[in-house]
Amino acid sequence: MAGGPVSETIDVRTVPKPARHPLIMAAYQKLDVGSGLILINDHEPKNLKLEMEAEFAEAMAWEPLSSDDQEFRVRISKRAATPLPRVLADVGELEGVAENSGSVWQLQPQQRDLDANIIALSPGGEIKEHMGPGLDVLIHILDGGGTLETELTTISLSPGQIVWLPRRSRRRFLADETLGLKYFSVHQRKQGLTITSRH
Repeated sequence: MAGGPVSETIDVRTVPKPARHPLIMAAYQKLDVGSGLILINDHEPKNLKLEMEAEFAEAMAWEPLSSDDQEFRVRISKRAATPLPRVLADVGELEGVAENSGSVWQLQPQQRDLDANIIALSPGGEIKEHMGPGLDVLIHILDGGGTLETELTTISLSPGQIVWLPRRSRRRFLADETLGLKYFSVHQRKQGLTITSRH
């Protein structure tokens, strides 16, 4: 809770900028529930606040304290032992045919065991034939349609289906020529895997 016990004060004004966020995040994670820390910085750390809100949501309290031109002070408190369950996306807000193919939503928190994305393929778009990663993937068809070509067969895709992509299976996605294809993908997190827009 805001205003609770403070375990330490961290002044990052002399800490190199690339090291500041990791230092503060590590200190926050060591806090007991109900305690907090005072952060002193040379500016209002808006990006840090956004990063911590994305990571911890309402489990973290952010309370600006009296500040001046030389220093910005904020009390960061730990309100719950873990990040709280929360709604991350509403697929209804992602409706419509995609103009470009690529990832239109990703699970963002760094401390996670899963990777999840919503992939949109524009009409007639494709994900070329490839061998999948060394982990199982589940996809849920959200919108549009198309086909999934496997090593031996072709599967028609339509909204509502849940499809299993076994590890290292060969696959090619081809979106409907008019409707495109949109699906939700989830799998165990693989460090270093990034999905970017296709041009």
